[in-house]
This record gives sequence, C-alpha cells and structure tokens, in this order.
Amino acid sequence: MKTLRKYLNNIKPNFEPGGKLQSFQSVFDGFETFLFTPNTTSGPGAVNIHDSLDSKRIMIIMVLALMPCLLFGMYNTGYQNWLAAGATEFPFWQLMAYGFLAVLPRILVAYVVGLGIEFAVAQWRREEIQEGFLVTGILIPLICPVETPLWMLAVATAFSVIFVKEVFGGTGYNVFNVALVTRAFLFFAYPAQMSGDKVFVASRSILGLGNDLPDGFTGATPLGQIASFTGDKLELLNLRGDAISAMDAFIGLIPGSFGETSTLCILIGAAILLFTSIASWRIMLSVVVGGLLMGWVANTFHTPAYPASFLSPIDQLLYGGFAFAAVFMATDPVTAARTGAGKYVYGFLVGVVAVLIRTYNNGYPEGAMLAVLLANALAPLIDYCVVQSNISRRRRRLRARA
Repeated sequence: MKTLRKYLNNIKPNFEPGGKLQSFQSVFDGFETFLFTPNTTSGPGAVNIHDSLDSKRIMIIMVLALMPCLLFGMYNTGYQNWLAAGATEFPFWQLMAYGFLAVLPRILVAYVVGLGIEFAVAQWRREEIQEGFLVTGILIPLICPVETPLWMLAVATAFSVIFVKEVFGGTGYNVFNVALVTRAFLFFAYPAQMSGDKVFVASRSILGLGNDLPDGFTGATPLGQIASFTGDKLELLNLRGDAISAMDAFIGLIPGSFGETSTLCILIGAAILLFTSIASWRIMLSVVVGGLLMGWVANTFHTPAYPASFLSPIDQLLYGGFAFAAVFMATDPVTAARTGAGKYVYGFLVGVVAVLIRTYNNGYPEGAMLAVLLANALAPLIDYCVVQSNISRRRRRLRARA
C-alpha cells in the first residue's frame, strides 16, 4: 500500500490545475479517495467533527452486506437451470460458475454505464465523483430477471442515472431510489422481457456450462403462479413439479430476480447493516409489521377472486422482493424518511402497500417496487408533518407553562 500511495503522490500533480491531465482531476480524485482516506483538514475558523466512517466506507459496507445475496444468486441461477433440465445432481462449483458468468456481464454493464455517466457529469461540473453508484451498480442486476437483455439494462441504467439522479444534483439529492427506477423503467418500457414465465430462469448454456432449455420452456415464480391460479387452495410448484416448501422459500431455492429469492441471505445482510448502524432498524421493523398486518387482513378475508389473499402473512414476507425491499431499498437514507417517527410511518406504508398491490392486482404480482417508490415520493411530506407536529406540541407546552 505504501508503494501505491507513493505512486499516486508522484502522478497527482499531473491532475491538479495546470497539470497535463487537469481535465481528469475528478476521475483521479475519485480513485484516490476510494483507495485511501483523504488527509485534508478543515481550514481556520471551521469546527468539524468527523469519524472514520465516511460515505465511501458506508457504501463499501453496503456492498459487503449484499454479497450473501449476490453469491447465493449465482448458485440459485445455476440450480434453477439444472433443475429445469431435469438434473438429479447439482455440482456446486459448476452451478456457481454458471451463475457468475450469467451475472457478470450485467454488473459490468451497470457499472460501465452508470459510473461513466457520473464521471462525465462530475468532470463537467468540476465536482468530486460521488460514490453512491458503488451500491446501485450491484443492486440493479440483483433486482432484475437473469434473462434481462444487456442493452435494455444499459438504457434503463442511463435513464435512471441521468433523470433520477444527476438532474436533481447527484448523490444525496435524488428523490427516488435509482435502482428501483431502473427496474420500473424496464418493467413499463419492456413488459414482455421483464415479466411472465420465461425471464426468471437462465435458459441457455454459457461457455459450455449449463443447459440449453427448450424454446417453449416456462418457469413461473411463486407469485407468478399465484396470480394465474384458480381454485380455493394454493399449490406452488418448483421447476421439477414438486411442491415448494416454506424452507425452500426461506433459503431461496425458487425462481425469481437474481438476488431477491433468499430471505436467509437477506437477513444476513440486514444483520451487517444493523450491527454497523448503516440502516435504520425502525424502517425495517415497520415494513415487516405493515406487511404482516396487511397479509393478515388479506388472509382473513380471502377470496378466490384474489389468489394471493390465500397466502399466510409469513408467506407474504418470503415470496417475491418483499424482504429485499425491506432491508436494502426502503432503508436508503437519501430517499427514505429521516425523522424518528417518520421512519415508522414510512416503513409501515411500504409494507402495507406492497402486500396490498400484490394481493389485489392480479396483473401485477409483485408490489414491493411500487410501494417503495410511492413511499419515496411521500417521505418529504411525512417528515414535514412530523416536524410540524413536534413544533405544535412544543408550542402548546410553552403556552401551558406561561
């Protein structure tokens, strides 16, 4: 590390004003501060207290918290491909390699497009390169079907970074979660490639690994099966035709978006975020409470017209992207509510609306994405109402004392 630090110090004058590469000062600064903690201090007259957990380190911890979902997503991608092909043996390392090759191009596309735009904008504005996309670049592939075409991913990523983030001022100023808007753009612009029974299971071999599935192959997610179910008793099947157990859903051995299927891995990520105080436990808790309450109401008044109402409250949490949204999406500190009481209201709203949409809209079996985006839009209003309520209460207290 000392050698690298010395090398950066030697070339740094080239990127400073007057240097040969001054046009790339923002790019150099971004790489330098990513590798090393800045050693600059506040000027005279400025009083600031800092700790070692700056925004770059926060983003790195977020990436580490996402690793269990990413790694399991690799395994599950291979597992679902092998299962759909009728395999009886599941070689671990081959499944992992297949999943790695399936997701790697999507991660690269997200990072190249997103970071490329952010680098260009930062250089144009002569600002520091922000690090928010370190997390967004991984979130985007995790919440999309594994069969999403790369060009669509690139278009959606560019749209979100430009129109959801940069036009509002960049990292820390966006109103909506960038990764979720990418997913929403893909869903509404290319619905045939983002929904249905053929997009959630990798169907082609990659570099000799995996199996080429028939063109007529279908592999519906549990929520997709529920949306098209008729009858009064739900029966969810995996790609082999066996019943899906609650343990299968908890571990994540079911079709779904790349990183959203395993509630177990999501809980590991949640533990990391809570232990490091990165994410709000108030939001996580209230999302779960809201989902359980709405799930109980729907299950209590279940009807064959809405098959998802037959799901138990716990099953509502296990299927789809609910758990992932509760831990990694709803807790985004930029787009979530910031007041203590507001976080409870915000999270509860996410949980209720997510189950409400997926239960009573058979045409859209997953509601977590829209629930978080709706809550993002209402977060400033929620915080405003909480602050005004506190002001009114203190005024009444002051008048009572007078």
